[in-house]
Amino acid sequence: MITKIYTVDGELLSVEVTFAVPSQVWADTIHLVGDFNNWNRTSHPFQRARDGQWTITIGLAADRVYQFRYLCNGRDWMNDCTADGYVPNPHGCENCLLITQSDFEPHSA
Repeated sequence: MITKIYTVDGELLSVEVTFAVPSQVWADTIHLVGDFNNWNRTSHPFQRARDGQWTITIGLAADRVYQFRYLCNGRDWMNDCTADGYVPNPHGCENCLLITQSDFEPHSA
């Protein structure tokens, strides 16, 4: 699940984004990897809560489109089913999209 909170500091709009992976996902480690961190595989580790849920919160610029994925145990890639969209990547699968426009409304089924 992805939660976005928009804040204004002066005239600068930013977004605090929380990514959450359910406790049913078995892993020793999960990292958030994306274009916002140059696809660094270790710089953004999730933390595991007492209830077993994995979470990480990061600040991002507003009015951008970011690509990301989750890396479990340093080898298994995972997408978020609540991402704002998906785009093919050069590895034959898809990256998740995160859209930080304040007026963006995801398509509902």
